Amino acid sequence: MALRGTLTVPGDKSITHRAIILGALADGEATITNYCTGEDCLHTAQAFQAMGVSIDIGPERMKVVGKGLSSLQEPASIVDCGNSGTGIRLLAGVLAGQDFFSVLTGDDSTRRRPMGRVVGPLREMGALITGRRGGELAPLAITGTRLRGIKYRSPLVSAQVKSSVLLAGLFAKGTTSVTERALSRDHTERLLDYLGIPLTRHGLTVSLTGQRSFAAKDIVVAGDLSAAAFFLVGASLVPDSDVTIAGVGVNPTRTGILDVLRDMGARIDLVNPRVQAGEPVADLRVRSAPLHGIAIGPDRIPQTIDEFPILCVAAACAQGDTVISGAKELRVKESDRIATMATELRRMGAEVEERSDGMRIAGGRPLQGAVCQSHGDHRVAMSMTIAGLVASGETRVEDTACVATSFPEFDKKLRGLLTPSGQG
Repeated sequence: MALRGTLTVPGDKSITHRAIILGALADGEATITNYCTGEDCLHTAQAFQAMGVSIDIGPERMKVVGKGLSSLQEPASIVDCGNSGTGIRLLAGVLAGQDFFSVLTGDDSTRRRPMGRVVGPLREMGALITGRRGGELAPLAITGTRLRGIKYRSPLVSAQVKSSVLLAGLFAKGTTSVTERALSRDHTERLLDYLGIPLTRHGLTVSLTGQRSFAAKDIVVAGDLSAAAFFLVGASLVPDSDVTIAGVGVNPTRTGILDVLRDMGARIDLVNPRVQAGEPVADLRVRSAPLHGIAIGPDRIPQTIDEFPILCVAAACAQGDTVISGAKELRVKESDRIATMATELRRMGAEVEERSDGMRIAGGRPLQGAVCQSHGDHRVAMSMTIAGLVASGETRVEDTACVATSFPEFDKKLRGLLTPSGQG
């Protein structure tokens, strides 16, 4: 059955985290509309509620009454960030500059993810942080202190590292700058700019000086392109499909998925482009088209890092080989996404060669229905569900509760496109 109709996707998860954080640190009340209602972002909101920030969480909007940069309160208990690597790393930057003690933790997956990448530069700024394996792993115990600005040259192309350091820089004396090897997602910079916080950009270096205060401002969150990616691939693969996804963020640091799919032969059009809270937004129309394999090298990984699982499904259904390289970072996401996607696609009959920093997928072999595992990874669960649409026979994806971390209504939206009305 074809996928047809129009739908919206949740607000961008990355932007929502940042909107909550900066809203809590601003002076005054702000409304965040179209926020991501997934558990990851709710954990970030709950963290600030535990620090005395009034946050009213409604079904369509969130009201945040900011306490300012210096009025957060010491949380009475450990702050649980759940499954969110973004939440725990960005909060580490904020809490490093407070005048109280706090402990950050998360679920099993988060406690396995590398934290040294943010702990290192924060310590250079004067932060007092301890944790498992010398601060390499959560839980992280943070004794807030007065920070100093640094010039940090990041060995990683990571928006989380950059954002954690810049957020700490709001509390630091002097200027803080971060230089990257390549441009990572710039949601933090765009939101800081939108809120009137002075930034300077020179090539791959972004800088800010410590702030006394900044005013709250309402934020409308763009639709999450990473969430839209599942429907972009599904509609490309299922014959006779024609789907429009309204109000999706098309930030150039995130649109690698569009470039890759178009290079594979996908028919994707951007309609009604506009700007929303500093972020470029458009409606995306996608129609079914035959796909072919391509090479996806290291230069494209930063812009497609979250879309890797669904790109693997596209590659398995495309004609010819797709070779992905330079993607070692995928081994330390919510799951080892290289290993998990190789395993699950093989269950469905795909030919996959796993490599240390990526994989080779020999596309064009018909997929067979199978019992698949999510490995507790929301993006793997949704990707294998899309694979099931084009597989012969029945596909069952087990342990799908993890989908709620980013896209609670995924199944409902997908079923909506499969109904005669085609309204997701």
